[in-house]
Amino acid sequence: MTTTRPASLPFTGDAAADALLASDPLALLIGFVLDQQVTVQKAFAGPAELLRRLGTLDPAALAAMEPGAFAAAFAARPALHRFPGAMAGRVQELCAVVARDHAGDASRVWTEARDGADLERRLRALPGIGEMKARTLVGLLAKRFGVRPPGWEAVAPSHPTLADVDSAEALAQYQEQKRAWKASQKAAGRA
Repeated sequence: MTTTRPASLPFTGDAAADALLASDPLALLIGFVLDQQVTVQKAFAGPAELLRRLGTLDPAALAAMEPGAFAAAFAARPALHRFPGAMAGRVQELCAVVARDHAGDASRVWTEARDGADLERRLRALPGIGEMKARTLVGLLAKRFGVRPPGWEAVAPSHPTLADVDSAEALAQYQEQKRAWKASQKAAGRA
């Protein structure tokens, strides 16, 4: 499968962190795992800060770290997430799965997918990646990286997601739309 790579993904406002998301598949997956109950900017800046704190994003090395030391890297101020202990465990589980099931190459999650349904299944098999995140990743991989296995359109979201964010302005617009949607859900008693 032929893929392309953008120079960066404009999710953090920090050029180096945004470039890392585009160049390192594990960084991208870690960002998605962290993307809950914190801002997009905080979640996706996490991989760059983790790299700075630990010196590596090698999945086998991260999976092999003593869990307490790994959690301490998450909890050091400023904490990488609102829930550093839980997220450290989830990210370490992700790294273990990538190391064990994908020979340490996170991109194999998508480059070896047979079709869109298989891609979604492979993404959902990762710790911290549920249905919404998997579908958003399918859209992002198709739109930004050229990863388009047969049938990807059937599992990509039809509504605006991070897959549609290609600038700081688009990110601000996406976040405003998401806030408005959450407010409407809360008003309707569904949130």
